[in-house]
Amino acid sequence: MATNLQLLPIHGFPLSSWKCPKYPQRVPVFSLQPLNPPPPPPPSPKSILSSRRRASVAHAVKEEVIQSPNSDPALDSKTSPPASSKLVLVVGGSGGVGQLIVASLLDRNIKSRLLLRDPEKATSLFGKQDEETLQVYKGDTRNLEDLNSSIFEGVTHVICCTGTTAFPSKRWDGDNTPEKVDWEGVRNLVSALPSSLKRIVLVSSVGVTKFNELPWSIMNLFGVLKYKKMGEDFLCSSGLPFTIIRAGRLTDGPYTSYDLNTLLKATAGQRRAVLMGQGDKLVGEVSRIVVAEACIQALDIEFTEGKIYEINSVEGDGPGSDPQKWQELFKTAEAK
Repeated sequence: MATNLQLLPIHGFPLSSWKCPKYPQRVPVFSLQPLNPPPPPPPSPKSILSSRRRASVAHAVKEEVIQSPNSDPALDSKTSPPASSKLVLVVGGSGGVGQLIVASLLDRNIKSRLLLRDPEKATSLFGKQDEETLQVYKGDTRNLEDLNSSIFEGVTHVICCTGTTAFPSKRWDGDNTPEKVDWEGVRNLVSALPSSLKRIVLVSSVGVTKFNELPWSIMNLFGVLKYKKMGEDFLCSSGLPFTIIRAGRLTDGPYTSYDLNTLLKATAGQRRAVLMGQGDKLVGEVSRIVVAEACIQALDIEFTEGKIYEINSVEGDGPGSDPQKWQELFKTAEAK
């Protein structure tokens, strides 16, 4: 599943009161001191969801990102790749998949922007980064008023990998439930995105079309699959150029050694081969590393626009970050 499933007791998990600032604050990652520019009013969801211009897609990124801890030191000292023209907004960048996505974008020299409830996590995860490389904004997708248009200024691509646990846990504190995160949060984000966006990639879950069937109905006891499907449907009807990645049960991470070098050396072990499909037919597990790479590759593969894919990982040699191999995987999924 594309969420952390923790079978914890349902009683005794208080929902603490939680308030978010009315407008987002852009926080330089090297100092994390909030700036307070006068924000314009939030965009109208109705106007955002009107006709949208389909943009052409940039070429696939070509730099290797995820390295094995046993990689050749000579390769580790390679020169940095040329800067990309993309500006990728990562929503959920401190989560298990999101932290790997951000680390990979930084390694590729792709300019990134994070929307985080707690901006201080950016430094603990990724170290001190130049603001030209990594920008951090404070905000919460559960609150539409947080999603001020300044957050999306200059953004060309978006990866949304927000999520919570399928069953009640401490992560539900502060009204962080599947309904709030996977439905209301995704709906608010999609409503606020600009029509100039080239692509949004949404991480979802296998089984979302079968939440009333066994065994999926067990996982959906608290609505996680139903709400993820509602978020998918809202995105599909928005007119935005999208790709949806439905992940199997997540493995590898989330990493608690918050260090960029640790993230870049993360490895899926022997489970590097990738299985992709369509039609919500796959059942199995997938490495967070594989999901992160799939999201980044989908940004630039033109024929994935408007498509939904399921993804698992198994033992064997995988595609790494080779754009050509990923194109073949996406094509193979559509041919099944």
